[in-house]
Amino acid sequence: MRKRGAGVSQIRRQQRANDQYREIGNNFADRQMEQMKSQLQVFKSNLVEFSRKYRKSIRKDPVFRQHFQTMCSTIGRKLITANKGFWSELLGVGDFYYELGIQIIGVCLSTRGRNGGLVELGELKRQLTKMRSGGSSAQEISDDDIIRSIKTLKPLGNGFEILPIGDRKMVRSVPRELNKDQTDILVLAQERGYVTKELLSAEFGWGNERINDAIDTLLVDGLCWIDEQVHPPEYWVPSFFKGVDD
Repeated sequence: MRKRGAGVSQIRRQQRANDQYREIGNNFADRQMEQMKSQLQVFKSNLVEFSRKYRKSIRKDPVFRQHFQTMCSTIGRKLITANKGFWSELLGVGDFYYELGIQIIGVCLSTRGRNGGLVELGELKRQLTKMRSGGSSAQEISDDDIIRSIKTLKPLGNGFEILPIGDRKMVRSVPRELNKDQTDILVLAQERGYVTKELLSAEFGWGNERINDAIDTLLVDGLCWIDEQVHPPEYWVPSFFKGVDD
């Protein structure tokens, strides 16, 4: 009986000790959380001060703007959250990206009939720079600005996306997936701007049925054009045309 009583007492003592440890752990976690909140508040205050001090540089200099964005994302993405209200109130940067996003939509829609909704990032930048020359939106823009603006278009669906094709970045403005064969054709076309069925057969070893299926889909989607005035016919990719104005 004594052993049983001693066992119960020991269990109770252990339970009390566990409760004390739990209470100490909770108090420690609460203090850590308060310290973290305080540090985040200090960081936010310093960020606001820095942003206001260098507001003009952030808005006008795309390189400075990119470094600032990278710094904020590295330190604490949740703090800034790329929230439009925060950026607009602090810098007007949110408005900058949303305005640029609307202009990206305009360029993509106006050129879709020519390129099938697939435009090279460099060509999109050239078109945007031309559109923005003069007026209040004449700030210099970078590739990073365009990529960030395209991300703000996500709520519109999966129509706008950056696609790496070969060594180039392409902007897709239609909800269309490219299969591997179509992507391989576009990569091969980068070198000269076009492909032929003979070239595809020699390069990839594809049969006529596979070549025709991939080429026909690209033609229907408007991602390539056929030049039948030469022999063999050439299939040109308008997305890789250089310096073509609207």
